[in-house]
Amino acid sequence: MTKADEAVLGTTVEQPVATTPGGALLEVRDLRVRFETARGLVRAVDGVDLDIAAGRTLGIVGESGSGKSVLSRAIMKILAPNAHVLPGSRILLDGVDLATVSPKRNKHLWGVDLSMVFQDPMTSLTPVLTVGQQLTETLRFHLGLDRRSAKAEAIRLLTEVGIPEPATRFGQYPHHLSGGMRQRVTIALAIACSPKLLIADEPTTALDVTVQQQILDLLRDLQERTDMGMILITHDLGVVAGRTDSIAVMYAGRIVETGPTKQLFSRMRHPYTRALMDAIPRLSDPSHTRLPSIPGRPPTVIDPPPGCSFAPRCPSAQARCLSETPRLVVTDDSPLHSAACFFPLGTPAGDTAREVNAAAGVTAAGTRIDSRDVI
Repeated sequence: MTKADEAVLGTTVEQPVATTPGGALLEVRDLRVRFETARGLVRAVDGVDLDIAAGRTLGIVGESGSGKSVLSRAIMKILAPNAHVLPGSRILLDGVDLATVSPKRNKHLWGVDLSMVFQDPMTSLTPVLTVGQQLTETLRFHLGLDRRSAKAEAIRLLTEVGIPEPATRFGQYPHHLSGGMRQRVTIALAIACSPKLLIADEPTTALDVTVQQQILDLLRDLQERTDMGMILITHDLGVVAGRTDSIAVMYAGRIVETGPTKQLFSRMRHPYTRALMDAIPRLSDPSHTRLPSIPGRPPTVIDPPPGCSFAPRCPSAQARCLSETPRLVVTDDSPLHSAACFFPLGTPAGDTAREVNAAAGVTAAGTRIDSRDVI
């Protein structure tokens, strides 16, 4: 990693799922999600494999439309009615395949074993119920607490997530709170029953920079105290740089690079990962410095063309990239670091491919390369 990169950076209670000794907390295998639309079949997630251990954080990074949120909703089983998880896809939570869990059982998994913090706290909270009503409902349903005990626990949770005057906030409605306060309430709801896995889907998107830092610090502190696993979804590599143990970079429904955070940042292999990193503004740059951009547009996931989905925008793309789809292959720096690229960065083949395209001024797909965009 360069110095510039471093600078960026009811009351029925059901028992939780039993832990599989020695196994990963969450295992996702060959996950494929399709949406039926008027234009055709959308391949939102296309063969994703993931592993997350208890107490560890996985960052999932990618542009809007890359499949990050669909992946998280498939794990939670809250996909839209026109979405389908294809046969052969497996989502194992502590060794239990969530695809086989009944809707009734699933209600008892939410909150206790699996929980989620959504992007927009205003739409994820019920506007006609007070903060206290929403918290105590969760606590009474999952933990079987009486009304008085649930209120005491709700106020304790509000205190734990850093909300001032928690007893007062307990009786207020979501619209009485600021965006940062609402997001803290959603986190309190998510951790109320001490879940084993927390999915945070762009938890700081609608917040200012100062509040973003506070929310991310809060999630890290909660994780350290409870040893829960966490998936942190974002489009910003800078957010996950110092807050995750490993990273999976998604593009067009697939993972194109994955590995331990430090290794991935120090030796990025996929051109898309490098492009995301270069697009982050840096305080060290002079005023009005032009940010590098990725030429072209994100690909369609309705009947996509053959080959690498990033090829039309990639300064390293060659003829092979237009006809063959690269698979995740272990890189030379670590058996845990993989990239789906025929001409990876930092290799002789990758360097030669970029030089050839730069000299011609276009990629193999015919996309014009601006000298300021070459990565």
